[in-house]
Amino acid sequence: MKWTISAYSTALFATWYFVEELGVLFDAGDGLTSALLQKSRKINHVFISHADRDHLTGLLQLNQLNARPGFPIIYYPRDSRSFPAMAEFLQRFDPHTSGIQWKPVAPGDEIWLNEHLVVVPVRNEHVDAPPDVIRSLSYQLVEVKQKIKPELIALPPQEIRRIILEQGKENTTMEVRRTLLGYSGDTPVDDPERWNHTDILIHEATFISSEGDIPHKGYKNKHSRLEEVMEMVSKLDIKQLILGHFSTRYDQEQIDGSIRSLCRKYGIRIPVYRVLPGATMWDILNSAPVNASLL
Repeated sequence: MKWTISAYSTALFATWYFVEELGVLFDAGDGLTSALLQKSRKINHVFISHADRDHLTGLLQLNQLNARPGFPIIYYPRDSRSFPAMAEFLQRFDPHTSGIQWKPVAPGDEIWLNEHLVVVPVRNEHVDAPPDVIRSLSYQLVEVKQKIKPELIALPPQEIRRIILEQGKENTTMEVRRTLLGYSGDTPVDDPERWNHTDILIHEATFISSEGDIPHKGYKNKHSRLEEVMEMVSKLDIKQLILGHFSTRYDQEQIDGSIRSLCRKYGIRIPVYRVLPGATMWDILNSAPVNASLL
């Protein structure tokens, strides 16, 4: 299935990524509903990475327009106090939004969208917190299927059906998981292996090169540099890469030139897309990759 992914992601100002076919939103920065308009009504599941205001303030208008019994469901880092406060405020300010569900999540949880798709929260280190405190998350969207066990595959179809009837599916099939999409949220590159074997990776790349840019001095939270993201991707099995959350200090020429240069440096031969600062990008995967000339 080819997904329609649209986004706005500019460091300090606003970030959101919308997967239209799934009704899934990752982060909810300002301008979300004014960009999506009626499409925002498709949003059922909202996964917030952390409580920085550029990732959550779009929730106020989204909920005011689209609240209905049981939806949208807003998932947020378990120990972030901003979301219960926002839920309490909304109930007083917009009482009709009381049907919204607010759900704290943490690593180890599984959020099932349907019988074959599950979202898995993953801890990241954007916000400094003790190991048992969860204030910043990445997310993995995983496809789950049941497949015939390897030792049965070579048998004739009729024999397989007979064995399944006799022994039951639980004894003749095995669960196979495949990560269809990874969303980093804001994070340093701290555990590359978590993204291995991911079909589509959406990763932040706030800064292009300067070592002095990390950590972000304004909020003392940690971000990624473009080069470390590209180096990481070059060592992993990833099929498509979307980069965002660039600082406004960089223009399109700097960003695109750096991406192409790093693709050459690290031998990256997968499509690489980017969300430019200050721009809403529509149907990203249907646009030309930045590195199209190198593929």
